[in-house]
Amino acid sequence: MAKTVRLLSVGAFTLDTILRVETLPTHQGKFIASDGVQIASGMATSAACAAHRLGAEVSLWASAGDDPVGDQLIADIQAEGVDCSLIRRVAGARSALAAIVVDAHGERIIVPFYDKKAQADPEALPLADLSGFDAVLVDVRWPGAAALALSAARSIGRPAILDADTAPVDVLERLLPLASHIVASEPAARIVCGHALDPESACADLASRTDAFVAVTGGAAGTWWHDRATGRVRHVEAPKVKAVDTLAAGDVFHGAFAVGLAEVMPMEEALRFASAAAALKCLRFGGRLGAPDRAETLAMMAAHWPPSELG
Repeated sequence: MAKTVRLLSVGAFTLDTILRVETLPTHQGKFIASDGVQIASGMATSAACAAHRLGAEVSLWASAGDDPVGDQLIADIQAEGVDCSLIRRVAGARSALAAIVVDAHGERIIVPFYDKKAQADPEALPLADLSGFDAVLVDVRWPGAAALALSAARSIGRPAILDADTAPVDVLERLLPLASHIVASEPAARIVCGHALDPESACADLASRTDAFVAVTGGAAGTWWHDRATGRVRHVEAPKVKAVDTLAAGDVFHGAFAVGLAEVMPMEEALRFASAAAALKCLRFGGRLGAPDRAETLAMMAAHWPPSELG
């Protein structure tokens, strides 16, 4: 890494209560958890923390209420080393919450709550100029802010990366044309494409609708990405691990991918870097708390892909 890159991460900021159980509930009742944590999280927030652990300087632009939960969220993320000076506090609003249950196989149920007052569209960017950042990453949970940040980043030639996850189709259709790089989950790709497509076909379909870089993530099945130089969809495998907790694995992937782009890694190397970081996160309970550092991630890459294949 020649220099420390700077990232702006924009979007979800929630207080997560994460509880571990043997199996996910299928009926009403009381279930005793074997482990539990309460942490500041959310898609953009978890990605920001992951990117910082991988060596980047990261600022978070998110929205919170002026309540004690908002105070707790900011203190938690500042302790991770992420710059929180851009976070908006909305008077009279409630900060976002999420209840999450994770089973013994790492699968989960997520129930978030967002106060519409806290998530209201911002009038402007928190900074007049984003040229101090090497890349901008946004999620779909604060669309008004995401649209402003993507447009501003792309206008100055910075990677404008959209974490396209499950969201109303109008939100996805608003943000997709603004991004220079789209990394979509399978469900999000299907929402946009309108078909029950496999990830490879969904990637090709999505790529035909935009001039942006497009990838579709499939969890343990790996990532499909459209190579515009060859006009075909390529595949990056995911390292095989025994998952303990898949919560925030996608967020870690996006944070690592943003670091890779900011460091101008070749595209396949950036995707392998992201895949390695996400796989390592799955080995640890606690959502984003399981995000790896740079040395661990590079070691995982070396263990799964011969150096001659990189670049």
